[in-house]
Amino acid sequence: MDLSNLKAAEGSVHNDNFRRGRGHGSGNGKTAGKGHKGQKARSGAPRPGFEGGQMPLYRRLPKRGFKNRNSLNIVGINLSYLERFDNDAVVTVEALVEAGIVKNARDGVKILGNGELTKKLTVQANAFSASAKEKIEALGGKAEVI
Repeated sequence: MDLSNLKAAEGSVHNDNFRRGRGHGSGNGKTAGKGHKGQKARSGAPRPGFEGGQMPLYRRLPKRGFKNRNSLNIVGINLSYLERFDNDAVVTVEALVEAGIVKNARDGVKILGNGELTKKLTVQANAFSASAKEKIEALGGKAEVI
């Protein structure tokens, strides 16, 4: 079995094109699946989340802070991690993921200046700290912003 031949179990999928309230013979006549009386049987039943006038859960819980939709999730990598690569190697974001240094690149990778570097590398990343760029170029390498 694989994803290409999966399908829903027999009888589990219902058609939304079902005509309610069209007589007893239709199997969904008279009350049209709404049962007998009560608030949910009437038209204009309450919206989702309505708790009958009780203070609803979404208003009882405290609201704190806010989530900026435009924020970027940039992964910071210290220079010491780049020691794994060979001399004169080209270090890209993909190479960092393959080496297991970065699990998920998300919105980008920034190289930070913590640690020592002893190899000449061409590093291609989304951003560099000033000290990281300085240390890479001091060894004759290149810090390229992509």
